[in-house]
Amino acid sequence: MILTVTLNTALDLTYGVPELVPHASHRVSEMSERPGGKGLNVARVLSVLGHRTVVTGFAGGATGAVLRELLADLSPQEPTDPGGTDAPEPGAAPAATAPAPVTDALVTVAGNTRRTIAVVDRATGDTTQLNEPGPLVTADEWAALLGRYEELLAGADAVALCGSLPPGIHVGAYAELVRSARTAGVPVLLDTSGEPLRRGIAARPDLIKPNADELAQLTGSREPMRATRDARRRGAHGVIASLGPDGMLAVTPDGIWQAAPPARVPGNPTGAGDSAVAGLLSGLVEGLSWPDRLRRAVALSTATVLSPTAGDFDRAAYEELLPRVGIEEHAPAAR
Repeated sequence: MILTVTLNTALDLTYGVPELVPHASHRVSEMSERPGGKGLNVARVLSVLGHRTVVTGFAGGATGAVLRELLADLSPQEPTDPGGTDAPEPGAAPAATAPAPVTDALVTVAGNTRRTIAVVDRATGDTTQLNEPGPLVTADEWAALLGRYEELLAGADAVALCGSLPPGIHVGAYAELVRSARTAGVPVLLDTSGEPLRRGIAARPDLIKPNADELAQLTGSREPMRATRDARRRGAHGVIASLGPDGMLAVTPDGIWQAAPPARVPGNPTGAGDSAVAGLLSGLVEGLSWPDRLRRAVALSTATVLSPTAGDFDRAAYEELLPRVGIEEHAPAAR
């Protein structure tokens, strides 16, 4: 089982308009809603890849109730014990099978779960994002989350800590969760930004996955290799930097690799980073080599950009892209 933690879950609303014009009224041509927040996006992709996933974090109010109803729709199967793993056979692309279960282990809070609104301009493909603040989380609600997290770690093969912090949660929260995972012997990936990333990296997560802007904010450098190495010196065992259309750069204890898609593709990048996290985690629990993990992460990320629905990935595009992702190994830095 793979555990994802989303402290600031969201109900994601996507509106499609023929053309987005400032200061004008718009008729929405299509609309979708789905459970959101980075860790829930990761879980949705893992489910499609055939990995049984448990999601925890916070949900509350009327919006939280809708989110949980939509989350239940991802798992039409009978409930299963979240203690084991149903990973596909090791290899390149998991077989296209029915989605694996996503188990709801969210903690109920008094506040109302936030909404995020993506407005997609169909004329250009550009997306405008509006993100509400999350609910105020109390000390008792945080303590309840910690208790549930400790229980879930006992059955986890890997854990992803994803996204922003809602109001009321202290800035060192991810560092606390990283330390708990390390104590339990569970590999932990941290995907956040700003001060929560700076605090979290000091707790020595197994992996972090910043994008170029987050990496520059952390290290002060925009040169990818220098910034990635610097981030690793700050505490992360491995750093996987998202380079947008140029792919990913991985600096790990086992080596340094850069993976790139065969060509730049147009589309909506919303959720592409979360798909990459799913690729990295699924490859980890399947025991894939670093080049194969990166190949999967880049193919999934690119297939997400190509998907007509924000946050989904195009399965056919993923399988076509996977063998075409380029991998370059870099020599380690001179000591």
